[in-house]
Amino acid sequence: MEQLKKEHDRLEERANLSRSIGGVQSVIDQLISAKEAVRADPSTTRQTLEQLESTVRTSYDKINDDLKDIYNGLNKFSRAVEKKFKDNKPMTFTESEALSTQPHLVNRAIAMHLLREGHFNVASSFITETNAKPPSTVTIETTANLHTADYPLTVRKEPSRQQSMDMQKNWHVEFVPSAYNSTALQQQFEQMYTILQELKQNRNLDPAIEWARSNRAVLDKRGSNLEFDLCRLRYVSLFISNAPGEGPLAAVQYAQITFPRFPSQYSEQIRQLLGALAFVKNITRSPYASLFSASSSEAISSTAATAFTSEFCALLSLSSASPLLTAVTAGCIALPTLLKFSQIQTTKRTTWTTPTELPVEIALPPSFRFHSIFVCPVSKEQGTDSNPPMMMPCAHVVAKESLEKLSKNGRFKCPYCPNESHPKDAREVVL
Repeated sequence: MEQLKKEHDRLEERANLSRSIGGVQSVIDQLISAKEAVRADPSTTRQTLEQLESTVRTSYDKINDDLKDIYNGLNKFSRAVEKKFKDNKPMTFTESEALSTQPHLVNRAIAMHLLREGHFNVASSFITETNAKPPSTVTIETTANLHTADYPLTVRKEPSRQQSMDMQKNWHVEFVPSAYNSTALQQQFEQMYTILQELKQNRNLDPAIEWARSNRAVLDKRGSNLEFDLCRLRYVSLFISNAPGEGPLAAVQYAQITFPRFPSQYSEQIRQLLGALAFVKNITRSPYASLFSASSSEAISSTAATAFTSEFCALLSLSSASPLLTAVTAGCIALPTLLKFSQIQTTKRTTWTTPTELPVEIALPPSFRFHSIFVCPVSKEQGTDSNPPMMMPCAHVVAKESLEKLSKNGRFKCPYCPNESHPKDAREVVL
């Protein structure tokens, strides 16, 4: 991948379309100027065209030279990609595509992603154009190996009238703007991005603090500490700043005005923030150093932006990260492993018979783990909706299928302690 990255950087550095665009614009300007000159004085037509011919030819040659650099860079990068992935073949599937009959969900995810990322004009155009042409009613029925085992062809058929009606119904219920009020969502996300711009570009926490105060009741009901955390970061930024009108004294004045508004549950943290004043000249070696770990305005703004985005999206019943981006990123991480498994599966002529589980373990980053999982200590299988974890009266937990096997004769002994119990005494554990 290192060589591929070098080729990409080289392409980005040399293949600069802005120069070519600038050259084309220069030619256009010259043609417009010549046209105006001839229109003003027709007698200068011959002289103007002679001068224009020379300048346009020079500009044209320069544009071609710039485009050659771009084409050469693209060719080298393409060869590097082909060399890196020459042994990889497309994955084959024998089942229907999971989302082939759910285009409304795909389009809704795309629209939501565009709104969440702040591409409001693109999202509006996408929603308008997609509503003008609802999703196709063609569905994939099966996959037939008409040519080779590596590159099967898909056989398609038109769905039944009822399937078409259901698809159109799902579309109108789940995707059209009136269903989830895309205008209101856009207004919400515009407000979020306005506040984030103040945080990231101007290092200004005040708009985020004002938003938290205006939504204090809802945030308190959620058990959120956002308002206090933002005020704490504002205090820290004033404390460490050397700008005129800021510094430890300004931080104290801010604390006297702001911190009395918070309930007693924050009193210990407030005392620590104020106690740091005794170590103002050597705060990094003081007992309060951890409170000032975000020692730069950039770090403080980044921390505040992350906390604010998470709570803002939570109030809209959305995750802080785009689900579409999360799914695509996880898929990119998993794809190399699944490609390798597919090759091994083809070589050994084996099949995977458990469609609800991945055939291999995919190591995703901690940020991609959204819920706990349970692996039965008896069967060593992961719990599922049909095989949930069950807790016995002794507090040990096994999978439901393992519990049924252990309790064939009624009462049974726990496999991990001497206690005996009855299947009816077991309770399902909801993770």
